[in-house]
Amino acid sequence: MAINIVLVEPEIPANTGNIARTCGSVGGKLHLVKPLGFSIDDKHVKRAGLDYWKFVDITVHDSLADFLAYKESQYPDSAMYFFSKKASKRHTDVVYRDGDFLLFGKETEGLPESLIFGDPDKAVRIPMRDDPNFRSLNLSNSVAVVVYEAMRQMDFPGMR
Repeated sequence: MAINIVLVEPEIPANTGNIARTCGSVGGKLHLVKPLGFSIDDKHVKRAGLDYWKFVDITVHDSLADFLAYKESQYPDSAMYFFSKKASKRHTDVVYRDGDFLLFGKETEGLPESLIFGDPDKAVRIPMRDDPNFRSLNLSNSVAVVVYEAMRQMDFPGMR
């Protein structure tokens, strides 16, 4: 198994390319939930991911409902965590396990509130300054912060 990174309706190709590179570097699986704000063949996505694309296990889901059905049928025992600036639990308060699904929303709107507040115990945030001028971290940076915390907790499996 591997950590699963789920991008729900990502809009910026460079972010997705950077996240693909992170997934390749840690052996994570990348799930993209449509609609996408770009084509996976987009040169900006390819450029950001460099030559790591061949090392990334990617699954594209037609909708959030399709992804959730896939997750429940294929990985019913794996936890899902929903990342949002609206959550109260910190990303370091979670005990991550191999096979968990980490969901991140699109850059302009985040995840649907029905996910975030549907199971508040699974809603997670990355702490930031308490200042209205700072809305959120960049999506690819957020994914990297969380993925490396998860890898640290699991003692960096398969990594040197």
